[in-house]
Amino acid sequence: MCQLCYARTSAWMPRRGFLALAGAAAATPALAQVDVGPPSRMKGLVPAEQIEAASTQQYSQMMAEARQKGVLGPDNHPIVQRVRAIAARLIPYSTKWNDRAKNWRWEVNVLGSDQVNAFCMPGGKIAVYTGLLSKLQASDDEVAMVVGHEIAHAVREHARARIAKEQGTGTLLSIGAQLFGLGQLGDIAAGIGTQLLTLRFSREDEIEADLVGLEIGARGAFQPEAAVSLWEKMGKASGGPQGPSFLSTHPSGPERLARLRENVPRVRGLYQQAVASAQPRR
Repeated sequence: MCQLCYARTSAWMPRRGFLALAGAAAATPALAQVDVGPPSRMKGLVPAEQIEAASTQQYSQMMAEARQKGVLGPDNHPIVQRVRAIAARLIPYSTKWNDRAKNWRWEVNVLGSDQVNAFCMPGGKIAVYTGLLSKLQASDDEVAMVVGHEIAHAVREHARARIAKEQGTGTLLSIGAQLFGLGQLGDIAAGIGTQLLTLRFSREDEIEADLVGLEIGARGAFQPEAAVSLWEKMGKASGGPQGPSFLSTHPSGPERLARLRENVPRVRGLYQQAVASAQPRR
Protein backbone atom coordinates (compact mmCIF):
# COMPACT_ATOMS: atom_id res chain seq x y z
CA MET A 1 0.00 0.00 0.00
CA CYS A 2 1.23 3.49 -0.80
CA GLN A 3 1.51 5.39 2.49
CA LEU A 4 0.48 8.98 1.79
CA CYS A 5 0.20 10.33 5.31
CA TYR A 6 -0.97 9.62 8.89
CA ALA A 7 -3.88 7.69 10.39
CA ARG A 8 -6.65 7.70 12.97
CA THR A 9 -10.01 5.94 12.68
CA SER A 10 -13.43 7.58 12.76
CA ALA A 11 -16.92 6.13 12.27
CA TRP A 12 -19.95 6.75 10.12
CA MET A 13 -23.33 5.06 9.73
CA PRO A 14 -22.83 1.33 8.99
CA ARG A 15 -24.30 -0.31 5.91
CA ARG A 16 -23.02 -2.59 3.22
CA GLY A 17 -20.42 -1.01 0.98
CA PHE A 18 -19.28 -3.46 -1.66
CA LEU A 19 -19.26 -2.75 -5.37
CA ALA A 20 -17.65 -4.73 -8.12
CA LEU A 21 -16.93 -2.30 -10.93
CA ALA A 22 -16.89 -3.75 -14.41
CA GLY A 23 -13.51 -3.12 -16.00
CA ALA A 24 -14.93 -1.57 -19.15
CA ALA A 25 -12.65 -2.04 -22.12
CA ALA A 26 -11.56 1.20 -23.70
CA ALA A 27 -10.58 1.70 -27.31
CA THR A 28 -6.90 1.16 -27.93
CA PRO A 29 -5.26 4.40 -26.78
CA ALA A 30 -2.36 6.23 -28.34
CA LEU A 31 1.20 5.46 -27.28
CA ALA A 32 2.09 6.40 -23.73
CA GLN A 33 2.97 10.05 -23.29
CA VAL A 34 5.00 9.50 -20.13
CA ASP A 35 8.23 7.51 -20.11
CA VAL A 36 8.59 4.99 -17.29
CA GLY A 37 10.34 2.17 -19.11
CA PRO A 38 9.46 -1.53 -18.89
CA PRO A 39 8.09 -3.02 -15.65
CA SER A 40 10.40 -4.87 -13.29
CA ARG A 41 11.34 -8.38 -14.40
CA MET A 42 11.39 -9.47 -10.77
CA LYS A 43 7.61 -9.68 -10.75
CA GLY A 44 7.88 -12.75 -12.96
CA LEU A 45 9.18 -14.73 -9.99
CA VAL A 46 5.80 -14.50 -8.27
CA PRO A 47 2.68 -15.91 -10.03
CA ALA A 48 0.18 -13.11 -10.67
CA GLU A 49 -2.79 -15.37 -9.99
CA GLN A 50 -1.59 -16.21 -6.50
CA ILE A 51 -0.84 -12.67 -5.41
CA GLU A 52 -4.17 -11.46 -6.81
CA ALA A 53 -5.98 -14.24 -4.93
CA ALA A 54 -4.16 -13.25 -1.73
CA SER A 55 -5.14 -9.65 -2.37
CA THR A 56 -8.81 -10.51 -2.85
CA GLN A 57 -8.85 -12.48 0.39
CA GLN A 58 -7.13 -9.75 2.40
CA TYR A 59 -9.29 -6.98 0.93
CA SER A 60 -12.50 -8.90 1.67
CA GLN A 61 -11.39 -9.45 5.24
CA MET A 62 -10.51 -5.79 5.63
CA MET A 63 -13.88 -4.64 4.29
CA ALA A 64 -15.72 -7.10 6.53
CA GLU A 65 -13.89 -5.75 9.58
CA ALA A 66 -14.62 -2.18 8.48
CA ARG A 67 -18.32 -3.02 8.15
CA GLN A 68 -18.32 -4.50 11.67
CA LYS A 69 -16.75 -1.33 13.05
CA GLY A 70 -19.19 0.88 11.18
CA VAL A 71 -16.54 2.64 9.09
CA LEU A 72 -17.37 1.15 5.68
CA GLY A 73 -19.15 3.71 3.54
CA PRO A 74 -22.67 2.66 2.47
CA ASP A 75 -23.40 2.32 -1.24
CA ASN A 76 -25.84 5.24 -1.25
CA HIS A 77 -23.58 7.69 0.56
CA PRO A 78 -22.68 10.72 -1.60
CA ILE A 79 -18.96 10.37 -0.82
CA VAL A 80 -18.95 6.71 -1.89
CA GLN A 81 -20.84 7.52 -5.06
CA ARG A 82 -18.44 10.37 -5.80
CA VAL A 83 -15.31 8.23 -5.39
CA ARG A 84 -16.78 5.36 -7.42
CA ALA A 85 -17.76 7.72 -10.23
CA ILE A 86 -14.20 9.05 -10.34
CA ALA A 87 -12.71 5.54 -10.34
CA ALA A 88 -15.11 4.42 -13.09
CA ARG A 89 -13.60 7.04 -15.41
CA LEU A 90 -10.06 5.81 -14.70
CA ILE A 91 -10.39 2.04 -14.68
CA PRO A 92 -10.94 1.57 -18.45
CA TYR A 93 -7.46 3.02 -19.08
CA SER A 94 -5.73 0.57 -16.76
CA THR A 95 -5.62 -2.08 -19.48
CA LYS A 96 -3.23 0.06 -21.51
CA TRP A 97 -0.59 -0.62 -18.88
CA ASN A 98 -1.52 -4.20 -18.00
CA ASP A 99 -3.69 -6.47 -20.11
CA ARG A 100 -4.56 -8.55 -17.04
CA ALA A 101 -6.54 -5.62 -15.67
CA LYS A 102 -9.40 -6.28 -18.10
CA ASN A 103 -10.19 -9.47 -16.15
CA TRP A 104 -9.84 -8.00 -12.67
CA ARG A 105 -12.95 -7.78 -10.51
CA TRP A 106 -12.56 -4.15 -9.57
CA GLU A 107 -13.92 -2.99 -6.24
CA VAL A 108 -14.04 0.56 -4.87
CA ASN A 109 -14.86 1.39 -1.27
CA VAL A 110 -14.54 4.36 1.08
CA LEU A 111 -13.42 4.01 4.69
CA GLY A 112 -14.34 6.51 7.38
CA SER A 113 -10.99 7.56 8.83
CA ASP A 114 -8.87 10.63 9.49
CA GLN A 115 -6.12 8.95 7.52
CA VAL A 116 -4.99 10.87 4.43
CA ASN A 117 -4.51 7.80 2.30
CA ALA A 118 -5.75 5.50 -0.45
CA PHE A 119 -4.63 2.21 -1.95
CA CYS A 120 -5.24 -0.18 -4.81
CA MET A 121 -4.23 -3.74 -4.07
CA PRO A 122 -3.28 -6.25 -6.80
CA GLY A 123 -6.33 -7.26 -8.81
CA GLY A 124 -8.01 -3.85 -8.62
CA LYS A 125 -9.08 -3.62 -4.97
CA ILE A 126 -9.38 0.10 -4.18
CA ALA A 127 -10.04 1.94 -0.92
CA VAL A 128 -10.06 5.68 -0.24
CA TYR A 129 -10.04 7.14 3.27
CA THR A 130 -12.33 10.07 4.06
CA GLY A 131 -9.40 11.98 5.56
CA LEU A 132 -8.02 12.38 2.07
CA LEU A 133 -11.16 14.27 1.09
CA SER A 134 -11.78 16.25 4.27
CA LYS A 135 -8.27 17.21 5.34
CA LEU A 136 -7.06 18.15 1.87
CA GLN A 137 -10.41 19.49 0.67
CA ALA A 138 -9.55 17.57 -2.49
CA SER A 139 -11.33 18.36 -5.74
CA ASP A 140 -12.55 15.57 -8.04
CA ASP A 141 -9.47 16.12 -10.22
CA GLU A 142 -7.16 15.79 -7.21
CA VAL A 143 -8.95 12.66 -5.96
CA ALA A 144 -8.58 11.24 -9.46
CA MET A 145 -4.82 11.81 -9.34
CA VAL A 146 -4.58 9.93 -6.04
CA VAL A 147 -6.71 7.03 -7.30
CA GLY A 148 -4.82 7.03 -10.60
CA HIS A 149 -1.54 6.87 -8.67
CA GLU A 150 -2.79 3.87 -6.71
CA ILE A 151 -4.14 2.13 -9.81
CA ALA A 152 -0.70 2.65 -11.34
CA HIS A 153 0.90 0.71 -8.47
CA ALA A 154 -1.46 -2.18 -9.23
CA VAL A 155 -1.12 -2.25 -13.02
CA ARG A 156 2.66 -1.89 -12.86
CA GLU A 157 2.55 -4.79 -10.33
CA HIS A 158 4.83 -3.09 -7.84
CA ALA A 159 3.64 -5.28 -4.96
CA ARG A 160 4.39 -8.43 -6.95
CA ALA A 161 7.90 -7.20 -7.73
CA ARG A 162 8.54 -6.05 -4.14
CA ILE A 163 7.57 -9.45 -2.75
CA ALA A 164 9.92 -11.15 -5.20
CA LYS A 165 12.74 -8.82 -4.17
CA GLU A 166 12.16 -8.94 -0.43
CA GLN A 167 11.04 -12.54 0.00
CA GLY A 168 12.35 -14.29 -3.08
CA THR A 169 15.94 -13.19 -3.26
CA GLY A 170 16.61 -13.52 0.44
CA THR A 171 14.71 -16.74 0.99
CA LEU A 172 15.18 -18.73 -2.18
CA LEU A 173 17.94 -17.43 -4.38
CA SER A 174 20.41 -17.91 -1.55
CA ILE A 175 19.69 -21.61 -1.82
CA GLY A 176 21.17 -21.46 -5.29
CA ALA A 177 18.23 -23.10 -7.02
CA GLN A 178 16.21 -20.29 -8.57
CA LEU A 179 14.26 -22.38 -11.04
CA PHE A 180 13.49 -25.05 -8.49
CA GLY A 181 12.30 -22.37 -6.07
CA LEU A 182 9.64 -20.82 -8.27
CA GLY A 183 6.90 -22.91 -6.69
CA GLN A 184 8.04 -21.84 -3.24
CA LEU A 185 7.86 -18.22 -4.28
CA GLY A 186 4.26 -18.84 -5.29
CA ASP A 187 3.57 -20.27 -1.85
CA ILE A 188 5.06 -17.14 -0.29
CA ALA A 189 2.85 -14.93 -2.44
CA ALA A 190 -0.24 -16.90 -1.44
CA GLY A 191 0.57 -16.58 2.25
CA ILE A 192 1.61 -12.96 2.52
CA GLY A 193 -1.70 -11.85 4.06
CA THR A 194 -1.47 -8.42 5.63
CA GLN A 195 1.93 -7.79 4.05
CA LEU A 196 0.07 -6.49 1.01
CA LEU A 197 -1.13 -3.58 3.13
CA THR A 198 2.26 -2.80 4.64
CA LEU A 199 4.60 -3.09 1.66
CA ARG A 200 6.85 -0.06 1.22
CA PHE A 201 7.34 0.80 -2.42
CA SER A 202 10.67 2.02 -3.70
CA ARG A 203 11.43 5.54 -4.85
CA GLU A 204 11.37 4.26 -8.44
CA ASP A 205 7.95 2.67 -7.88
CA GLU A 206 6.62 5.99 -6.59
CA ILE A 207 7.97 7.87 -9.61
CA GLU A 208 6.32 5.35 -11.94
CA ALA A 209 3.03 5.60 -10.08
CA ASP A 210 3.10 9.40 -10.24
CA LEU A 211 3.62 9.46 -14.00
CA VAL A 212 1.39 6.54 -14.98
CA GLY A 213 -1.33 7.87 -12.67
CA LEU A 214 -0.97 11.30 -14.27
CA GLU A 215 -1.58 9.82 -17.71
CA ILE A 216 -4.47 7.62 -16.57
CA GLY A 217 -6.08 10.68 -14.98
CA ALA A 218 -5.66 12.77 -18.14
CA ARG A 219 -7.19 10.01 -20.27
CA GLY A 220 -10.12 9.98 -17.85
CA ALA A 221 -10.69 13.71 -18.54
CA PHE A 222 -9.28 14.93 -15.23
CA GLN A 223 -7.11 18.03 -15.23
CA PRO A 224 -3.45 16.95 -15.12
CA GLU A 225 -2.48 20.12 -13.23
CA ALA A 226 -4.38 18.63 -10.28
CA ALA A 227 -1.45 16.27 -9.69
CA VAL A 228 0.67 19.30 -8.81
CA SER A 229 -1.94 20.98 -6.59
CA LEU A 230 -2.58 17.63 -4.87
CA TRP A 231 1.03 17.17 -3.82
CA GLU A 232 1.30 20.81 -2.81
CA LYS A 233 -1.59 20.18 -0.42
CA MET A 234 0.00 16.90 0.67
CA GLY A 235 3.23 18.69 1.51
CA LYS A 236 1.40 21.26 3.63
CA ALA A 237 -0.58 18.54 5.42
CA SER A 238 2.59 16.64 6.32
CA GLY A 239 4.52 19.73 7.37
CA GLY A 240 6.55 19.88 4.17
CA PRO A 241 9.36 17.68 2.86
CA GLN A 242 11.62 16.17 5.50
CA GLY A 243 15.18 15.13 4.73
CA PRO A 244 16.94 14.58 1.42
CA SER A 245 15.09 12.57 -1.19
CA PHE A 246 17.61 9.75 -1.34
CA LEU A 247 16.91 8.93 2.31
CA SER A 248 13.23 8.28 1.62
CA THR A 249 11.26 5.83 -0.50
CA HIS A 250 9.14 8.79 -1.58
CA PRO A 251 10.63 11.54 -3.71
CA SER A 252 10.93 14.82 -1.85
CA GLY A 253 8.24 17.43 -2.27
CA PRO A 254 10.15 19.80 -4.59
CA GLU A 255 11.54 16.95 -6.68
CA ARG A 256 8.16 15.33 -7.04
CA LEU A 257 6.47 18.59 -7.98
CA ALA A 258 9.16 19.44 -10.51
CA ARG A 259 8.78 16.05 -12.20
CA LEU A 260 5.02 16.35 -12.33
CA ARG A 261 5.17 19.88 -13.74
CA GLU A 262 7.57 18.62 -16.39
CA ASN A 263 5.16 15.87 -17.44
CA VAL A 264 1.87 17.77 -17.28
CA PRO A 265 2.37 19.23 -20.81
CA ARG A 266 3.00 15.73 -22.16
CA VAL A 267 -0.48 14.55 -21.19
CA ARG A 268 -2.42 17.78 -21.67
CA GLY A 269 -3.36 16.76 -25.22
CA LEU A 270 -4.84 13.51 -23.89
CA TYR A 271 -6.89 15.50 -21.38
CA GLN A 272 -8.17 17.87 -24.06
CA GLN A 273 -9.11 14.95 -26.33
CA ALA A 274 -10.92 13.23 -23.45
CA VAL A 275 -12.87 16.38 -22.58
CA ALA A 276 -13.81 16.92 -26.22
CA SER A 277 -14.98 13.31 -26.56
CA ALA A 278 -17.11 13.62 -23.42
CA GLN A 279 -18.93 16.72 -24.60
CA PRO A 280 -22.35 16.08 -26.18
CA ARG A 281 -22.47 16.69 -29.90
CA ARG A 282 -24.87 19.34 -31.21
